[in-house]
Amino acid sequence: MATPAQWIEGARLRTLPMALAPVVAGSAAAQALHSFEPVRALLALLVALLLQVGVNYANDYSDGIRGTDDDRVGPLRLTGSGAAAPGRVKAAALLCFGLAALAGALLVVLSRQWWFVPVGLSAVLAAWGYTGGRSPYGYRGLGDVFVFVYFGLVAVLGTTLTQAGTLNLEALVASLSTGLIATALLMANNIRDLPGDREVGKRTLAVRLGDPLARVVFTAEIAVAFALVLFLVPHNPWMLLVLLLLPAAWAPVATVLRVQDRRRLIPVLRQCGVLNVGWAVLFLLAVLLRQWA
Repeated sequence: MATPAQWIEGARLRTLPMALAPVVAGSAAAQALHSFEPVRALLALLVALLLQVGVNYANDYSDGIRGTDDDRVGPLRLTGSGAAAPGRVKAAALLCFGLAALAGALLVVLSRQWWFVPVGLSAVLAAWGYTGGRSPYGYRGLGDVFVFVYFGLVAVLGTTLTQAGTLNLEALVASLSTGLIATALLMANNIRDLPGDREVGKRTLAVRLGDPLARVVFTAEIAVAFALVLFLVPHNPWMLLVLLLLPAAWAPVATVLRVQDRRRLIPVLRQCGVLNVGWAVLFLLAVLLRQWA
C-alpha cells in the first residue's frame, strides 16, 4: 500500500505550475478586455489542475505496466516501483479526469461556450492517450505537440473565451508563450530520461532529435516564449516587465546546455514551472498597470 506521501509524490506537484500559468495568463487577457470573471477563472483552474494530476497518474500507470519506469533517473513512480497496484493508480487517474469533466461542465454552463464540450473531451482523451492505449502518441514523439496545444493554446484561449466571449492579441501571445515554456519543461524531462526511453523504444521528440539538438530546442523554446512579449510592447509598454524574468530563465537554460549528469536536470522541471507562473503573473501585472495608469 502506497503511503499518502507517496501518492502526493506520484501526483508530481512540481508540474502543477504548468496548469496554473495558462489560467492566470488567460484571465489576464480577459481582464485586458475588462471581462474578468473570478468564478469562471476558478473553475478553469480546477479543470487544469485536475487534468494535470490525472495525466500524471495516467502516465505513471501506463509507463509502469509497460516497464518504461523500471530503470529511471527521476522521482518515485507508484506503479513502476511497486508502491501501488496498477489498478489503484489507474482509478486515481480516472477519478481526476471525472472531476475535471464536472468542473468543465459547470464552466460551460456558466459561460454558454457550448463548443468547449468537445474540446474538453478531447483534452481528457489526449491526457490518457499520451502514454495510454495501444498506440500512445507520447511514444511517437508527439507529446510536445499536444502539450503545446493543450497547455498553451487550449488552456489560455479557453480561459479567456469562457470569461470574455472573445479573444485579443494578449490571449494569443500568452497562449504561445506559456505553451512553449510548458513544452520546454517536457523537453527537459525527456532529455533527463533519454537513455532509458531509447532503451525501451519510447521515441520522444528528445530521442528523435538526439541529446545535443534536444538541448538546443529547449533553449529556443524558452527564448521564443520571452521574445513574443515584444509584440505587445507597442500597445502596452508595461509588458517589458515580463523580461525581468530573463535572468531567472538563464538558470534552467544553462543547466540544460552544460550539465551531463542527468540527475542534475531534475531541478530544471521545477524551475520551468516557476518560470511559467512568473511569466503569467508579470503578464497580469502589466495588464493591470496599463489599466490603472
